[in-house]
Amino acid sequence: MTRLGIGVVGAGRVGAVLGSALRAAGHPVVGVSAVSQESRERADAMLPGVPVLDVPEVVRRAELVLLAVPDDALADLVAGLAATGAWQAGQIVVHTAGRFGTDVLAPARAAGVIPLALHPAMTFTGTSLDLSRLVGCTFAVSGPTPVLPIGQALVVEMGGEPVVLDEAVRPLYHAALAHGANHLVVLVAQAGQALAAAGVGDPGAVLRPLLTAALDGALRAESAGGGRESSGDVTTGAVTTLTGPVRRGDAGTVRDHLAELGALGVRTGATDVAESYRTLSRAATGRALGAGLLRPDQGEALLDALGGAAPVRDDGPDGSTVHGAQDDGDDTPAPGADGEDQA
Repeated sequence: MTRLGIGVVGAGRVGAVLGSALRAAGHPVVGVSAVSQESRERADAMLPGVPVLDVPEVVRRAELVLLAVPDDALADLVAGLAATGAWQAGQIVVHTAGRFGTDVLAPARAAGVIPLALHPAMTFTGTSLDLSRLVGCTFAVSGPTPVLPIGQALVVEMGGEPVVLDEAVRPLYHAALAHGANHLVVLVAQAGQALAAAGVGDPGAVLRPLLTAALDGALRAESAGGGRESSGDVTTGAVTTLTGPVRRGDAGTVRDHLAELGALGVRTGATDVAESYRTLSRAATGRALGAGLLRPDQGEALLDALGGAAPVRDDGPDGSTVHGAQDDGDDTPAPGADGEDQA
């Protein structure tokens, strides 16, 4: 591919790393914009020797402008630069916002630019560690059909795997990624808080092997056969690796968990933990039923346990605890369950 002068608008975690990756592929970076001290330090670390300029000057110098700014700021930035006549005909303009295709670049397109949307499905630290993580990383590529090969070539040069995505589905695509990555972090934080309250000194060390194995297994199963039914009914993929009390149909254990997590919320104010457990357990029950991993009566017992307010644990007068949860007495394994899974 022809070497292009790259201008990076936004030396955040994404912009600095992608600019560095393009530079490593042989494209000179001719300028970078960085407002905060943190961004300036990141630009200095990831793009040493590249001049820090104001945005219009970065755009003026660049053959390819990389817009790596927050989603909500993108439309106003593009329109503002169009209003000042900053865009140049024939210039390639790439943005990294997951939820948008190239419609958001319409003011620049009116000036004759070549529009592309490239979104890496990865979380960034803004350091050189990210460069190796780009290898094999999926990038959603959207744009007019004639220019898609340019976007695909740029992704390949950065070490990624391009996947062409229609403009109309990018909001759903981005919601799926945010739901998976961001809420995974919240789950770890919630589980870690509960473990710390139970007296575990290093919650991360306890969670690491369990969550790593669970995530790896779920992702492998999803790649092998999940998420592809056009009807929206997914009975294969990640759900088949489900373990724990919902998978076993242990409604009594689920009630007990809600009691403990409800008590944690009373003591600490972390009421979100019990509510997250309830919501995700309902979802797990529904998917397990759909996949034939539970009998209908087990699903009914689980949903009944999850339906009311979380029972709050009370300490008895002798120091014992009354959980308000009893096993439902049905210890018959669910279809395909061996009763020996963990968590």
